[in-house]
Parts: sequence; structure tokens; C-alpha cells
Amino acid sequence: MASVLNTVPSLRISNFNNTNRVRTRQVFTPSSVSFTRRRLTIRATETDANEVKPEAPDKAPAAAGSSFNQLLGIKGAAEETNIWKIRLQLTKPVTWPPLVWGVVCGAAASGNFHWNVEDVAKSIVCMMMSGPFLTGYTQTLNDWYDREIDAMKEPYRPIPSGAISENEACHYTNLVVAFRRPWLGWSIRRAGHDFPIIFYLALGGSLLSYIYSAPPLKLKQNGWIGNFALGASYISLPWWAGQALFGTLTPDIIVLTTLYSIAGLGIAIVNDFKSIEGDRELGLQSLPVAFGEETAKWICVGAIDITQLSVAGYLLGAGKPYYALALLALIIPQVIFQFQYFLKDPVKYDVKYQASAQPFLVLGLLVTALATSH
Repeated sequence: MASVLNTVPSLRISNFNNTNRVRTRQVFTPSSVSFTRRRLTIRATETDANEVKPEAPDKAPAAAGSSFNQLLGIKGAAEETNIWKIRLQLTKPVTWPPLVWGVVCGAAASGNFHWNVEDVAKSIVCMMMSGPFLTGYTQTLNDWYDREIDAMKEPYRPIPSGAISENEACHYTNLVVAFRRPWLGWSIRRAGHDFPIIFYLALGGSLLSYIYSAPPLKLKQNGWIGNFALGASYISLPWWAGQALFGTLTPDIIVLTTLYSIAGLGIAIVNDFKSIEGDRELGLQSLPVAFGEETAKWICVGAIDITQLSVAGYLLGAGKPYYALALLALIIPQVIFQFQYFLKDPVKYDVKYQASAQPFLVLGLLVTALATSH
């Protein structure tokens, strides 16, 4: 397309510089056409390289993508015209499971969950509130405020690709919030607390989601604050909601899970490596931008490993050696995968590392939750 668009200007320049050959048949001879095409191809390629800055092959056009990836909201998504599938993609369902798991850990830590219809129903509502509704709102909001950088780095996303208009995305954000309120009200009524703690947790989560992405605060501009806020959203908040739903949220649990969120900070850094250039251009001080890739990847694994080792030490000191040993056993494979994948190349192996190591981290969360319930 660039060659076609540049044909007329190129021919005009050629004619201007060679006025003695205007309207001669030589311009239309096969050799002249071939030479002109070669020149046009070279010029078009140079223009595209300077203006578009194409990425690696995994940023391929959506037309060649996967329908499954589209539903999950990850790269490699197929082009879709169904508005509800596009809206689902906008909420990135792949990000829901950690918050759902956080609710499970909170319920386990309460020591008061029972496998009956009422408790299962309450837990499902809390999972829906924390995962699809709250996280869906967060991801949609984040895509809205990141639409400029996504246009450069992830053009297949629904907003920059034009699959959904900016107005529709904005209205859908409000729709997600509005639909969360009835579920939230049901949870408050069934939680059995005089103080509506779950309501305030949801309200705090919504506020944190907003200031993480939106100016003027836009916490994500600072690598430390933004990533810790993200880690707390994925570990502390859903844990607190699950524990408050079935029991009492105690100060020691608040402190423990807040410290555990440092591991979440490390996980959040993993995702910063793939957007270093865009972050630098937009002035976002992610840790790979601020410290460089080599230092940032050690900060990342250090935050993940040291946090879990500290929690294992806490459990050992609390007289729960078996839980401490179980947590240590789950840390070992994480360290192995860090050296095997992440520390070698955090950009190339980010997905493979997360798929390999994070299951052990989330199982460690459940071990910690069960330990605190006794």
C-alpha cells in the first residue's frame, strides 16, 4: 500500500528532475518501470521503518490470530466483529484467575468455610465480584488510558485496532461497574457483618484501579508504587474479601498479606519488560526503564523469592514447620524456572516462565492460608 501511495510523488520528482524526458516512451519501457518500482519499494520500506517501527513476529495482524486468544484477551487474538466477544476481550479474562484464587485463599484462611450450598454460593459471588467485574473494570480502564501506547506496542487490542470505539469502551466501563452493584449488595447482606466491610473493600479496589491507570496520580508511572499497588490488588484485596466473607479479617493477616504483595510486585515487573520502549517514550518509570533490564530482572526474582522465604520463616517461627517446609518445597521449582527462562531472556521467555513458575507461587499462597487458619 505504501508503494502505491508513493507512486505519484515519486514520478513527479522524477519528471521534475528530468524535464527533457517528459512524455517520452522511455518512461514506460519495461526496464524503466522495473527501475522505478525498485526505487519505490526502497523508499516505501524506509518510510514504514521510520514511522511504524514494526515489532517482532508475535505482533502479527489479528486476522492470523487465534479465537481462543481473543476470548482470553491476550496477544495473537483473531479479528472479531461480535461486540460482546470484543467486550470480553477488553476485560482480559486471562487476568481473572489470580483474584478468584485470592478469594479461595481468604476463605481457607478464615477456617469457617463449609462445603454447603450457602457457602459455595457466597464464594462464587465474591469470586465474580473480584474477578470478572472488578478486574474487568480495571483492565478496561487501563486499556482506555493506555490506548496511545497500545497503538504502538499492541495494535491488536480492541481500542487501538478500532474493533470497539473509544466511546463504546467508556460506556462499557460504566456498565461493568453498574452490573457489579447488585452482586455486591447481595454479598453484603449475606456476609453477616454489622460493618459493611466487603462493600468498602470493593470500593477501595475500584478506587485503586482508577488511580493506578488514570491521571493525575496514575500510579503506574512509578515502577515501585504502581507494581506494589498491582500486587496488592491481586493478592491482598481478594484474600481480605474471602476471609471477611466467612470470618474475621485480623490485623496480623492484613500485615502478612500486605507483605506477601511484594511478591506480587515482582510478578508485575515481569510484564514491564515487553513494553520498555513504549514506557520510555511515554515517560513511564517502570523498573526496567529506571534501572535497566539486567538490574530489573534481579529485583523481580528477588522480590518474589525473598518474600516467600520470609513467609516460610514466619510460619516456622509460629510453630508450623510442616507448612513452612511445604512452602519451601514450592519455592525451589520457581527458582529453577527463573534461571532456566526468565534470567536468560525476560522478554523472550516471559510467557513460558509465568506458565511454569506461577502455579507454584499460587499454591504457596494456599499453603500459607491454610497455615493461618489453624
